[in-house]
Amino acid sequence: MNDSDPRPPSDNDPAANEPAVQPEPAVAPKPSTSLDRELAETKDRLLRTLADMDNMRKRTEREVADARIYGISNFARDILGVADNMHRAMAALDDELRAKADEPTKVLLEGVELTERELMNVLEKHGVKRIEPLGQKFDPNRHQAMYEIEDLSVPAGSVIQVMQAGYLIGDRMLRPALVAVAKGGAKAAPATSANDNPAQ
Repeated sequence: MNDSDPRPPSDNDPAANEPAVQPEPAVAPKPSTSLDRELAETKDRLLRTLADMDNMRKRTEREVADARIYGISNFARDILGVADNMHRAMAALDDELRAKADEPTKVLLEGVELTERELMNVLEKHGVKRIEPLGQKFDPNRHQAMYEIEDLSVPAGSVIQVMQAGYLIGDRMLRPALVAVAKGGAKAAPATSANDNPAQ
């Protein structure tokens, strides 16, 4: 049998008995697990990067705010020596000496007082505040005890003399106050908070 044979294939022909090959229906591709994994890893990296950027932004804002408040700490600490000297000069003149002073001397003293007051105002404007510990309970975070004095009239542990004022800058200690602390008296009562209500 050749290609030019016009006869139809017979039933005995094995090629005629085979069914025609049908094309397979199009099957949707299965999602690749490696692509899903890569997508999840990329999403995780993106979220971590966004969180890191947000943390860095917050940290930078905090550092800028701290630099604005505490950047003058060294300068302020140096200026405190000037404030101390002016305060000592004014404290050395008692009321009797001031009353006996002639008019030019009184004007000079008033000028020094105004200068000291203006210096303190400028320090406060820049966040530097003087702390007055006299009569308060000794606080090692704010005070430096120079010595103790026997005094039964005040509670033990109270500040009864201030040799040098302390200063805060913002909420940090710039310089602790140099103080003398009472000993021998009754123990100081613990501080009660405003929320403590006595039983009625």
